[in-house]
Amino acid sequence: MTQMASFENGEGKKSIKIGNYFRSDYIALQILKAVICGTIAFAVVFALYIFYNFEVIMQELYEMDLAAFAKTALFRYLLTVGSYTVLTYIVCTYRYARAQKNLRNYYRNLKQLNALYNEQQQ
Repeated sequence: MTQMASFENGEGKKSIKIGNYFRSDYIALQILKAVICGTIAFAVVFALYIFYNFEVIMQELYEMDLAAFAKTALFRYLLTVGSYTVLTYIVCTYRYARAQKNLRNYYRNLKQLNALYNEQQQ
């Protein structure tokens, strides 16, 4: 019983939140969050790069191949967000599996506790 109360107050809170979702829904939601956060992070880093090299970019603006620059930026964006998405998928799949395992043990312990309680009532 103490173990179950400890679970409910600690890791169980996260496991119960995760367990309220279907696997595909949980992973899709986390991937959507990752894509949004990855896009924001890339935009911030890209803006910092532009501001840091602003003088050089302004001097070479008319000589620069803007299409190649845009393709390179797009490729790096897709690489960054894609790798972050794959990493998020792997981590969330692991978290969901671990939460399901913990919840199965928790519910098994609840059934045993209920059986003990029913035995004492009779």
